[in-house]
Amino acid sequence: MGKGPAGWRRAVAWSTLAAVPVIFLVFFFAWPVTALVGRGFIADGALDLTGFWEVLSTPRTWRLVGITLGQGLVGTVVSLLLGIPGAFVLYRCTFRGRTFARALITVPFVLPTVVVGVAFRALLASSGPLGFLGLDGTFTAIVLALVFFNYSVVVRTVGGLWQQLDPRVEQAARALGASPLRALFTVTLPALTPAILSAAAVVFLFCSTAFGTVMVLGGQGYGTIETEIWMQTVQFLDLRTAAVLSILQLLIVGAALTVSSWARTKRETALHLQSATTSVNPLKLSSHWASILVTALVAIVLIGWPLVNLVIKSLRVGDGWSLGNYRALASTGGRNALSVTVWEATRISLQTAFVAALIAVGIGALVAFVVSQRPKSRQGKRAISLLDAAFMLPLGVSAVTVGFGFLITLDRPLGLNIDLRSSGLLVPIAQAVVAIPLVVRTVLPVMRAIDPRQREAAATMGAPPWRVAATVDWPIAARALGLATGMAFAVSMGEFGATSFLSRPETATLPIVIFRLIGKPGAENYGMALAASVILAVLTSAIMLLAERLRGNTSGEF
Repeated sequence: MGKGPAGWRRAVAWSTLAAVPVIFLVFFFAWPVTALVGRGFIADGALDLTGFWEVLSTPRTWRLVGITLGQGLVGTVVSLLLGIPGAFVLYRCTFRGRTFARALITVPFVLPTVVVGVAFRALLASSGPLGFLGLDGTFTAIVLALVFFNYSVVVRTVGGLWQQLDPRVEQAARALGASPLRALFTVTLPALTPAILSAAAVVFLFCSTAFGTVMVLGGQGYGTIETEIWMQTVQFLDLRTAAVLSILQLLIVGAALTVSSWARTKRETALHLQSATTSVNPLKLSSHWASILVTALVAIVLIGWPLVNLVIKSLRVGDGWSLGNYRALASTGGRNALSVTVWEATRISLQTAFVAALIAVGIGALVAFVVSQRPKSRQGKRAISLLDAAFMLPLGVSAVTVGFGFLITLDRPLGLNIDLRSSGLLVPIAQAVVAIPLVVRTVLPVMRAIDPRQREAAATMGAPPWRVAATVDWPIAARALGLATGMAFAVSMGEFGATSFLSRPETATLPIVIFRLIGKPGAENYGMALAASVILAVLTSAIMLLAERLRGNTSGEF
């Protein structure tokens, strides 16, 4: 920050803006998580670390670590192998319908994990079209579902940089005699390395902390650290084991976040250097057949087939076609499996997601606005770097941990005569905590791409900071905020981990209702789960497609 009264006023203003999201993070994330982890290591009022040895010395723990790492690594590698050709086709080439195709491949990312699990179960079960493969309940089935979910992360992250690379460098290599494949491996891929590493770190994070998908497809047979935390907390009330596992998970995702942060910094530098370049490379079947073939197979087999099959299955009752499963959504299921109807749960989900999106966008926009500033002092740069990293932490901590932490800390918080656990705001706040990092990562790259000389010019002409923000930052950030709002809404609609702890039977959201229907016996309940999954998928897809239209040419990470 600058020196003198004006510099001090500016410092105070920025500190005030930063204080709001920091207080929110401390109160609704750091405190609940720390309290839960700490409770696992306090016995009779004294520190007790023996739990570490007891948990780490069991073969089961290392089996869980192995499955978690294996699931994350295999899911990441397959997502990259399939996603890089997709990034080329959808971002480096131009063709009719490209915008719609980009929006379509984004849909899996915002689909609730429970719906993804149900869709793959319907495809791979013995009665499904791919039942003969015997993949139901296997590690392969979980990885396929995770790749389905994370494919768009690779395509959008790598494609965002690829479309801005200067094509003349590759053209020069080709003119010197390099084959297309050699130019790709010696010129293009090295330039894309920061984006590929960034995408790999984020995908590994999502794969290793997956909850709903693993619960539906793998059960306890392929349990991970995330699902084990849930089981130890909910079924056995063993907080000490859950605390040790939470710390193990933090170490794993902390390493992934470190790589992601480093790669992200590199990527933003590359974007700055190449931001003026625009791709105008028409898609040609004769030249790009390999990339087109891989992308088409992924779009049809991996993304389209599970969703189409889900719709078909939802319309089958017995041996015939019927809307019976959809008509049953007005009931509480076979043997009163639910406390509310699916339509009531849909209304609750929409209301909850609306409030969660408002909170997430409000806090996330403040974080992005503050972090996008470029202070000259070392202290200012360090503070901004810390704030940026702190708001990425919710991506790496188990949503289950966050949800249970809410339950044990928000009973009369800070001595106030308010029991937030019975408040209707608790679920949307938990969902907002999960959505805020995605809002920040969507808006921040756009804010950082604003030329600081525009702000300096406006300030030189006498505009106060609020007017500079309104006339320079807002017009550029508005589209990214629109996309972030849609993404926060869709993600909140599908949030399952924290909500499974916090919602009560009479206020169950749609993902909770679907999970309960799957767990109840009877064809009627399973048919209702399929129909409810279609409803949830249609809602989140429509929200995301609408938000995607607001993106324009802005480039975020998602």
